[in-house]
Amino acid sequence: MSLWLWADRTPFAELDALHRALAVPATTARTGFVPAAEVTRDGDDAVVRVELPGLDVEKDVTVEVDGDRLVVRGERRDERAEERRGHHVHELRYGAFQRSFTLPAHVRAEAVSASYDAGVLTVRIAGAYASGGAQKIAVSAGGAAPPAVEGGEAAEGGEAAEQHAA
Repeated sequence: MSLWLWADRTPFAELDALHRALAVPATTARTGFVPAAEVTRDGDDAVVRVELPGLDVEKDVTVEVDGDRLVVRGERRDERAEERRGHHVHELRYGAFQRSFTLPAHVRAEAVSASYDAGVLTVRIAGAYASGGAQKIAVSAGGAAPPAVEGGEAAEGGEAAEQHAA
């Protein structure tokens, strides 16, 4: 399942709405196992938490950046045997899973780190929200564009418009 974000929106802002809108994710039909996930904001960072209890993350889980997507995939293998009321009960649960999240365009793999503790995989995307701020653009009068300012940046406020009109 891939969750799409748009450049003019805050990263991961659509996650909750899209997650709720999809009653049964497509991977559920194939595997029967889709780990719960949440995305939160911590300052300029995005934090993705995926519930993966009982997994050996070193053997069974892969976290990667594939183009503009953060992909968490793996396989759950759980085998239990016990005696119940004089009967031997053997349970085997397994299945591959994949969760995918679209990243903001400026995020690189070097900005992503992951840790696992108490059954929860935590993936931190450093600076995911850092470049989401609005940038002020100078407006010139008379229909002509203002002259370029050294360094390629527009002047603050109305200075460029005043210089051009003078």
